[in-house]
Amino acid sequence: MQSDFLWLILNVRIKMKSRIVLFFMAFLLCGSLTAAEIYPSIPEDFTGEKIKKEKQKQEKKKKEKTKDSVRKGWTFGILPSIAFDADKGFQGGLLSNIYYFGDGSTYPEYLHSFYVEAAYTTKHSGLFRFNYDSKHLIPKHRLNVDISFLPDATCDFVGYNGYQSVFNYDWGNKKSEDCITRIFYKSRRDMLRIAGDLSGNIAGHWYWNAGIGLLAFYTESVDIDMLNNGKKPEKQLKHGIDGLYEKYVKWGIIGPEESGSAWHPYIRGGVAYDTRNKQQNPSKGIYTDAFFTYTAAFGEQKKFNHLDFNINFRHYVPIYKDYVSFAYRLSMQLLVAGQSPYYLNNSWNYMFIQRVQYEALGGGNTLRGITRNRITANGFAFANIEFRFKLCKFTIGKEHFYIGMNPFLDGGIIVQPKTLNEEEIRANIAQNDPTFDISTLDQYILFDNPQIYRPHLSAGLGLKIAMNENFVLSVDWAAPFDKRDNGSMANFYIKMNYMF
Repeated sequence: MQSDFLWLILNVRIKMKSRIVLFFMAFLLCGSLTAAEIYPSIPEDFTGEKIKKEKQKQEKKKKEKTKDSVRKGWTFGILPSIAFDADKGFQGGLLSNIYYFGDGSTYPEYLHSFYVEAAYTTKHSGLFRFNYDSKHLIPKHRLNVDISFLPDATCDFVGYNGYQSVFNYDWGNKKSEDCITRIFYKSRRDMLRIAGDLSGNIAGHWYWNAGIGLLAFYTESVDIDMLNNGKKPEKQLKHGIDGLYEKYVKWGIIGPEESGSAWHPYIRGGVAYDTRNKQQNPSKGIYTDAFFTYTAAFGEQKKFNHLDFNINFRHYVPIYKDYVSFAYRLSMQLLVAGQSPYYLNNSWNYMFIQRVQYEALGGGNTLRGITRNRITANGFAFANIEFRFKLCKFTIGKEHFYIGMNPFLDGGIIVQPKTLNEEEIRANIAQNDPTFDISTLDQYILFDNPQIYRPHLSAGLGLKIAMNENFVLSVDWAAPFDKRDNGSMANFYIKMNYMF
């Protein structure tokens, strides 16, 4: 019985060993076969080969699609320069923006940009401009050249120091019973600008900037005969009626050396910090600069040699991919030394000229919805805040477009008011304007007015149509918070590109 038991145990062990041997033989056999041979019903991608091929195919398609979306070579368009600015009227003319992208490796950044425009408005404001911009003509340097002639037969003049100067909108509103003349808040100002700016890298995102230029002005009273030419007698302007500009000349607030022709060469230099992902409508990054501008004068205008300091900060914050972003700009201009004539107090110094004109403060370049040149002072600061949305993108031929929208808030404040001496003004009125009713002086100027430093605010909504990320048609509507900044309570602008 014992032997039977031992035989049973031995037989079990032999069977177990046989099974173990068979198991390892099957395992080795399976290892020598492919998954497709063992499981012919399972698709080929079980091995990863098909997945790899499909992945390579998708990557190739993606590269081809990206390649097709990149703009190469030359692209340009000639468009009618049809625009509207509530301060300047309807504009008609022609413009062309020519871009060269080379092999497309830098797209959407261009290699060279040429901008040409010739236009005139219904309020007799002209625009004749050539602008060249490139980071590649001089290797590792950005060059901007601008030549512009900007005649303005009815330039806005609303006085000094914002709310210190009373803005009686109806005095210049031809539809109002209180209208004195529709050019009451107007003067003539023609300007020729020749400017060249150069920038180079210091290290990392830091850059140096240098510029040289010439500003030539011609300022005087509005040429009534020119405005009356071709008009019916009942619609012609009357001679002998003083506007605010004529009052300021008689009262000595605008000196005789501030009228007529003036030549002002200037030089500027400073530093900039730039981390923007692209130049036009960046979706992320920071741009800030600080620079000094020395403006010279000659002859009787020697006292207008002066030094300005500017600082600007722009921040672009992405919210959702490339479709939604938040952007804001903070800027300040200070008169450091010397005196500045009134027409340069209306100018905002800028490192690289990208817009036709930079006027401060008020109007479509600084405070939208507020009357142009509403805030004229020695020093000022302002801010622009807006959300930017790309509502849709599409392609027509080889050109890539998007439609955008941007609600915004603008605000400005005086930090260096122009000194207005009440005693001197009253003495000049008595001597040079004896028929003026001195008791009504507070309808023009509010002396010792603490509201000089009160902020000027406006808000509005913009619509953008962009081609190839750089050519942007901009339509903005804005209104001020205070009716003293714009009696019509709303302004409408059609311009090129984003404001900042």
